[in-house]
This record gives sequence, C-alpha cells and structure tokens, in this order.
Amino acid sequence: MRPSASLRTSVILVVALASASHVSAQTFQRLGTCPTLGCVFPPDQTDFLAGQLFDIRLEVHAPVNGTEAFNGGVVNEQFSFCVQRGREACQDVTKFFKIKDSVLEKWNFTYYEDLFAKDAGTPVLVNVASKAYRALSLTKSGPYAAKLTYNGRSTTIANWFVREPATRRKAKNVLLFIGDGMTQSMITAARLIAHKSVNGKYQSLMQMDQMDNLGHQMTHSVDSFITDSANSATALYTGKKSTVNALNVYADSSKNSLDDPKVETIAELFRRRIGGALGIVSTAFIADATPAALCAHTRDRGQYAAVVTEYLNNATTVNATFAWPTSCQGPDVIFGGGAEQFIAGPGSPGGVDYYKAFQAQGYNVVNSKTQLLAAGNKAKTLGIFSVSNMAKWIDRNVLKDNLKNQKNSPTGDGTDAVDQPGLKEMTLKAIDILQSRSKKNQGWFMMSEAASIDKMMHVLDYDRALGELLELDDTIRESIAHLKKIGEYENTLIVVTADHGHGFDVFGGADTKYLAAQTDDRKKRAAIGVYTNSGLSGYTVAEGSLPNNNTIVYGAEGPNFPVQWNPRYAFAAGFGANPDHRETYALNTNGPRVPAVNSANGVVVNPTDNVDGFNVGGTIGVDETQGVHSLQDVSVFANGPGSEAFRGVYNSVDIFFKIADALALGRTS
Repeated sequence: MRPSASLRTSVILVVALASASHVSAQTFQRLGTCPTLGCVFPPDQTDFLAGQLFDIRLEVHAPVNGTEAFNGGVVNEQFSFCVQRGREACQDVTKFFKIKDSVLEKWNFTYYEDLFAKDAGTPVLVNVASKAYRALSLTKSGPYAAKLTYNGRSTTIANWFVREPATRRKAKNVLLFIGDGMTQSMITAARLIAHKSVNGKYQSLMQMDQMDNLGHQMTHSVDSFITDSANSATALYTGKKSTVNALNVYADSSKNSLDDPKVETIAELFRRRIGGALGIVSTAFIADATPAALCAHTRDRGQYAAVVTEYLNNATTVNATFAWPTSCQGPDVIFGGGAEQFIAGPGSPGGVDYYKAFQAQGYNVVNSKTQLLAAGNKAKTLGIFSVSNMAKWIDRNVLKDNLKNQKNSPTGDGTDAVDQPGLKEMTLKAIDILQSRSKKNQGWFMMSEAASIDKMMHVLDYDRALGELLELDDTIRESIAHLKKIGEYENTLIVVTADHGHGFDVFGGADTKYLAAQTDDRKKRAAIGVYTNSGLSGYTVAEGSLPNNNTIVYGAEGPNFPVQWNPRYAFAAGFGANPDHRETYALNTNGPRVPAVNSANGVVVNPTDNVDGFNVGGTIGVDETQGVHSLQDVSVFANGPGSEAFRGVYNSVDIFFKIADALALGRTS
C-alpha cells in the first residue's frame, strides 16, 4: 500500500515550499528533477520493483552567478544522506545499505537560465560536489524517504515506494510489440485504408482491434511533458521516468555520460532472475533508442558503439570504473539494421569488426532475408540487414526500385540491400530461435519494434508510416497464429503499445488529381473535402472495379493491406507540429519524404518535395526540419496470462510493473 495521504502530503509540501521559486517551466533547467540546490537521484516519486538494482547519485550545487547564485560558488562539501523506511529512524546511507562511503567528486557545468540569457550568451556557472552509490536494491515493500541535508540545514527529500511484488508467475513468455510513435488516430487511419467498409461498417478489423484487453498509458517525461524514444523506452523497461536522450539512467550534471546513476531493466531482471532466452527485433538500426533501452545505460542515446558493446558484454565493459553487476548477457536474438556499428570502421566499437566479435561469442551472423529464413534455430543469432534503418514496407513490397542505388549492404561492400526481411519474418524467426533456446520452463522475453511508424511520421510521410503500422498489425496477427501452432499461445503474454505519440490525424479527403492541376495555393486547397465531401476510402475497392488508367494502381500485398496505395481520392491528414512544407496528399513514389531542408537562410521548404502541392506554414522552431512528438496518451493492447492488468488508464512506468508481475520478477528478500 501507499503511505497515508496525510503523511505523503506533508512531505511533499515541505519540498514544494522549499523549491517553488526555482522551478523552471520551460527547457532551461539547471538539472532536471532537481529544483533545489541539493539533488537526489532517484528523485522524488520513484517506484521500485522489490530487488531491482539501482544507483544513487547525490549532488550539491553552488551557482557562481545568476538568480540562484550561492556563497560565491563555493560548495559546502559537508553534506549527509540518510534513508528511512516507513516511520523507522533515518539511517545514514552506509548503514542502511551496509556499504562503504563513496569518494567525493567535484566538477562544474554551465547552463542558460532562459532564452534571454541564451541570446545574450551569458551562461550560469555551477560548481558541484557529489557522491554516488552503486548497484543497490530495496527488497521490503512500502514507503521510503531519502533525505539529503546540505548547506547547513537545507534538505531535499525524495519519496520512494517499493511496490508489493507478485509471488505467482502467470506468463512463461512475453512478446512486447512497440509501434514507435503510434497513436490511436494512426491506427484508425490504417484501418481506413486497409479494411473495406460498407455503409459505415468495416467488413474486417485489424488484429489490434481484436485484442482481449485495452488500456491507455500517459507518456510524460520526468522533467518535461514531451518525451523522446530514449526516456520513454526507459519508462517502459525500468518503471522509472528519465530525461530526453537518457537510456536507463538518471541524467546527472557530470561530464561523463556513462557514469550517471543506472537502473536495472526488465531484460536484465529477466536474465538475472529467470535466465530465459532474450530477443530484440527492430526495423531501425539496432543501436537506436527503443532496442538499445533494453540493455544499455547512458545519458546520450547517440553513443551507438557503447550500446553495441553492452549487447555483447555489459555496462562494466563500457566503463570499468563504475561496475554494474547485471546485464542482458548477450541476447539470443538481435535483428535489425545498423551495419555501420558492426563493420570495422569509425562506427563500430573500437573500430573493430563486430560481426567477428559476435561470432567469437557463438553467434550465427546473417545479413539477408534468404540467410535468415535458412538459418537454424539452436544458435544465438545476430541479423543485421542494412546500413542505418531498414527499408520501409511500401518500398520493399510495392515500390521495389527504391531499394536500388542505396549502397547500404550490411556487408559493407557498397552494393544495395535488396533482400531485406520485414518485421514479420524477423519476429517469427526470433520466436522459433527463442523457443529452441529456452530451457525447461524458463521461457523467453522478446521486444519487437515497428520503428519507422515514428521515423516516417517525423518526415510527414504518412503513407509509409501507415504501411509500417499495417505491417506491425500483420506481424501481431501472424505471431498469434504461430504461437498457437507451436503450443505457446496460452503461455505467452502479448503486449502491444507505443512509446509516445505524434500529433497526426485524418480530417478529410483530397482529390489529388485536381490539386495537382491547380496553380494557386488557395485553389489547390479547394481539392480538400471535409464532412460530406470527404467521401470514402479510395484505397480499398470492390473486386473487379479497379480505378481507370489515369490512377497508379498497385496490387494488394495480402488481405490486410490496401488494394492500391496512390488513389486519386486520398485521405487528407495534418500534423500538430511540423516545419514549413508543401502538401499534395499523394504517395511519394521516389522514396521517403524530405519535407524541409537546411539552407543559407535556415530551414526552408524542400524545393524538390511535393512540387505540385501547396505551402503549409510550420508550427515549431524554424531550425527544425522534421515534425516532433506530442503529448497524447497512447493505447495498450494485451492478450494472454496477466493481460487483464493492462486495462484502464495508467502511467507509462506501470507497463514495466505489470510485465514484471506477470513474470514474478520481484523479490522480497
């Protein structure tokens, strides 16, 4: 249970009154989640799984200048820290955790207090004294108070809570699907273009529509209300809020982005507690944030070499100074793009051939769809199928010429990666490998990500984004069928969700032929029909009634995809946060869009994109070339043992606890 409302309110009120004058409402924070000059990480309002490992970082700040200037910038190094369980006495951290005291660290950093300070080039200099305590855990459920006393009598109190863990394991396996950036409005749009309706009633449904349990999760960050894929994945995989760009750490102010306080992930817990097989599948480059967050620990998601090193080894290998006793222990399956991190060269760890490094640790390495399907199921398998992100569903299945002249072969020989698998092929093969490598009743855990829903929404390429979403839905459908075939469906918790949203929605229809024929922007906008004039979907048509020769028609790629991708009467959609761009609502047949580009005058409309379209003014900063994420809640769908817990509305961190409870990963002793 949570502590009483009166007890929690009194503690929170003390902290709020002490820090109200220092809270930043925008991006210019001295340090996220640290409104006072004394910082405690994990911060206030952190929940833990019993037995989950975490680091503690304490910082005391002394700004030299600015509105918070303190003591001429001289840091009082005589600070203390104690931890209190419930109403017990607050014990010094060394006594509470039975550890030795840490060495005092000192550094400084700068930040801007607001936009005026940034324009003037007048940063604030902050001197810091700090201590860190590594790889700790709390095993007894209930409330805790962590109290930092500094600068004499100033205090910062972080209220922590250890949730009562489940004692009975419900699920043998977990299959977690992440539709990166996927919102309910995108699911609705995908249904519109892929499933035929008659008089307002759909004749078939998406697989997500048919899942047993539906919920919604809130995606706020720890210190901002808009997330990126790194800190949102951290919330899903650790049950802890973090900062933009951070993977499974609390962002501190040190110069070393690898020494920030770490938190144990669901994948690490699964390996440490159960020892089952682990799989990571993504259509992104495999060191990207969502797959990386299962195993990596860094404040900077861009440290791709460090991420790949953690896949193969552990965090201690990346930074031996800060030992971390848990890891993913070399996932049994790693499938995705990102060959630049494996081919010997500037992108790979230490510049060495990481294909060979994985092979030396027993991995079978495959680089094409053909090799993937032919591979055995007994060995650990690394499948890297392209440089950078993998090809989009539309380009792999409909506009196949777009795969040529890319020079993105995963072997690094400069040829084209024309034989790439899709999310479905990778996921089904991963299930077979994990099933083969799972011992007795250990089971397996897999994350499968449809990454380019997000990546194509960023560039306002709605058709490709929805193609990726339909591929995800098809993969879920086929995975359920495959699990039933091999007798594991009743043993497997299947969860489908997103990490964050985008401000996308469909608002009408567009006559793309009429729009292209007009020469005036306002006249082009007359091609957009709303309400009655929005019409019906031109993507699904009755058999034998394909459009005339003036419309580009593409054959259906299965029963759950559009009959055609570029009808004359297309959907008209908008984006809540976009750069200046030009819109036609027609499929970009030459490959993924580039809506805006950098120029000598800053970011401008890409002159080669949608040349027949009309100009749309941007709504975000003029230095942004792509759309950005949004605040909206995202849907959660679940089937299988433990899936009933995913009903309702809850915080993103609860995804971690619900999965951990289904696997009974918590420990009270």
